[in-house]
Amino acid sequence: MSDRSTEENRIPSDSPAIVHHGGADGVTGSCHRLQITPHQAILIDCGLFQGSDLKGQSSFERHQIEFSVEDVVALVVTHVHIDHVGRLPYLLAAGFTGPIICTPPSAKLLPLVIEDALKIGFTRDRRLIERFLDRVEMHLEPSPYGVWKSCIDEEQLKVKVRLQNAGHILGSAYVEIDVEDQRASLDNRYVFSGDLGPPDTPLLPDPTPLEKADVLVLESTYGDRRHEGRRTRRAQLKEMIYRAQREGGSVVIPAFSIGRTQELLYEIETLLHELQGQHETESPGPEPSETPPIPMVVVDSPLAARFTKVYRELKPWWDNEAKQRLEDGRHPLSFDGLVTIDSHDDHLDMVERLAETTTSAIVIAASGMATGGRVVNYLARLLPDPRHTVLFVGYQAEGTPGRDIQRATPGSYVRLEEKKVAVNATIKTISGFSAHADQQDLLNFVRSAKESVGEVRLVHGSEGTRRGLGRKFVKVATYFLIVTWPVKI
Repeated sequence: MSDRSTEENRIPSDSPAIVHHGGADGVTGSCHRLQITPHQAILIDCGLFQGSDLKGQSSFERHQIEFSVEDVVALVVTHVHIDHVGRLPYLLAAGFTGPIICTPPSAKLLPLVIEDALKIGFTRDRRLIERFLDRVEMHLEPSPYGVWKSCIDEEQLKVKVRLQNAGHILGSAYVEIDVEDQRASLDNRYVFSGDLGPPDTPLLPDPTPLEKADVLVLESTYGDRRHEGRRTRRAQLKEMIYRAQREGGSVVIPAFSIGRTQELLYEIETLLHELQGQHETESPGPEPSETPPIPMVVVDSPLAARFTKVYRELKPWWDNEAKQRLEDGRHPLSFDGLVTIDSHDDHLDMVERLAETTTSAIVIAASGMATGGRVVNYLARLLPDPRHTVLFVGYQAEGTPGRDIQRATPGSYVRLEEKKVAVNATIKTISGFSAHADQQDLLNFVRSAKESVGEVRLVHGSEGTRRGLGRKFVKVATYFLIVTWPVKI
């Protein structure tokens, strides 16, 4: 372990205090430490860095655990996206032996994420992977939403944790930590938002309103903008699909395997259901139909397919709309026209089929920021062709290929895995499909508190988004709010 002494690695002399080991001045690598006493701490998330957040280091160098874990009594996982849990193998290797507290859905999904991370960053040896996953399982302590769990129970110090629905992906939570220290006459609640979702997200109940917070550590990914409404984004998606079909092309959607893929499938099933209805009501005749044919939907990611299967098993945590759809005999995550590609050969065949023919498809493939995975092959072959559309539905971090493509102009070039690729395809972004709350949603979350919020720390966002959201908070709520920015890491 490095002996580097940096601001984020020092144990504060005054406790409780919050120290950020990632995610404070960027949008990846979330890892926050609540130092309760000089010898007891709780860690909230421990995620991978991506894009410019790697700060020019190799992945192995950047992800080494260079802070003390001996005093960490528990790790609390807000959700299982890789930028929130990807450093877990490094954390265990550094000597962490405490419980991993998360919701029951996250406990089912986490091993899949860690298995994938191990295959990419460590080993493909099945025996070693199984041994590590067994170790992770030993640490997992699922905790239902809304139930307090004791982490420290001493005569003069009581610390308990409660998870509340965050509406970001299935199983996502924001974390409430109550610290009652009789020696310091302290009785405070610390809240860590993790990633908050917007209201009216497919499959997911809306985030639980905030009760109170003496200190709120709040994400700010989209803190400087507003999303389109669900009806608007669905209409935009429909138009992109129609356009691609008219041009004999496809729509390629880079999407993370968990959360975004399943929500997209839900919305696509809605559109296909509408299309099917239009076909059935059109009168037969010699005139060609104005309604485009129902397109093929391709999920080209073995990991996404596995997550989708688990999502189907987690129906008790779906929202009422999705449950009603099941009762009506529709299957939003398993429908006619949905093709799942597993083998690498079948993947390569599909890439060539879409590149060399006029077959139209909606392709969902990882990774969401085009930093690797099968989506890179689709982009390399389809970006040069104006028939196709590349649709971004999630945040593209600075320094990632996704951000480069998003900013590209027609006729320009981007680099994909060291290869120069022309950009002639249509590039579109629909922020309304983001799993992150927008500026108004974040404001509403703070306003939902039944009691006054003390201090808000804005994290998980660029400096511009943090400052933009901070100014908005101060403008509308100066009577109870202090906005602070964490020290740079």
